Amino acid sequence: MPIPTPHINAKKEDFAKTVLMPGDPLRAKFIAETFLTEPRLVNNVRGVQGHTGTWKGVPVTVMASGMGMPSIGIYSWELFNFYDVQNIIRIGSAGALQDDLKLRDIVAGQAACTNSNYVKSFGFGDSATFAPIADYTLLSTAVNVAKAHGVSIRVGNIVSSDTFYSAEGQSLSDLWKRMGALAVEMEGAALYANAAYAGKRALCICTISDHIYRPEDNLSAEDRQSSFTQMMEIALDTAIAMEALS
Repeated sequence: MPIPTPHINAKKEDFAKTVLMPGDPLRAKFIAETFLTEPRLVNNVRGVQGHTGTWKGVPVTVMASGMGMPSIGIYSWELFNFYDVQNIIRIGSAGALQDDLKLRDIVAGQAACTNSNYVKSFGFGDSATFAPIADYTLLSTAVNVAKAHGVSIRVGNIVSSDTFYSAEGQSLSDLWKRMGALAVEMEGAALYANAAYAGKRALCICTISDHIYRPEDNLSAEDRQSSFTQMMEIALDTAIAMEALS
C-alpha cells in the first residue's frame, strides 16, 4: 500500500521504531506535550493524533488508536506493515475484575482473552483458535523498568471485549473473574494478533480506571486523560530499553 495510507498522513521516517498507543487522542497530545522533547504532529487524520519527539534523547512516537479492536486493528496494521514500526505499546485504561486491584494499579496483559471474532479474520476456521499473547521481550523489559521506578506491575490475562455495555444477563464478567483474568479493556487482542502476523512486538499496559464489581470506584474522563503518568513513564523508558536492544 502506498504511503500516506487512508488513515495515516505521514512519511515513513516520521515514525520512531517504538510507538506508544493510548486510545484517546487527547491523551496522546498530553503525553507528547508533557514528556517529549520537540514533539511534532505527524498525523491528525480524523483527529487521531500522532506525535514524534524524543525522550531522553531517543526518538519515540505517541499515537492514538481510538476505541475498540477494529480501530486499533487498522492503525497498528498500517504502522507495523507500512511504516516499519517495530514495537507498539498500548497504554490504556481497564476495568478491574479481581477484588484486590485498586484504582491506578497497573496491569500488563501477558495474554488477551476475547469475545471478538477479530482473530478469525486471519483465516482460522471453527476448528482452530489463536491465543493472542504479548511479546516476551517487551513484557519482561516493561516489568524490569517498572521495578526500577519502584512500581509493581500485575502481569496476567486480560480480557479484550468488543462490547462496553452488555445486555441484561449477557455479561461474562463472573466467568472471566473465575478464570483469573485481571481486567477488561477493548484493544489488546487485536494488537497482539496484528503483531504476531507482522512478526513485530506488542504489549498492552493498562491503568485501572474503574472496577467492574465496585461501581463507586471510577475515575473521571479528565483523570483518565492526564493522571496516568506513572504508566506513561514506564512505557517511555521501555521504549528506550528496546532501542538499546535493537
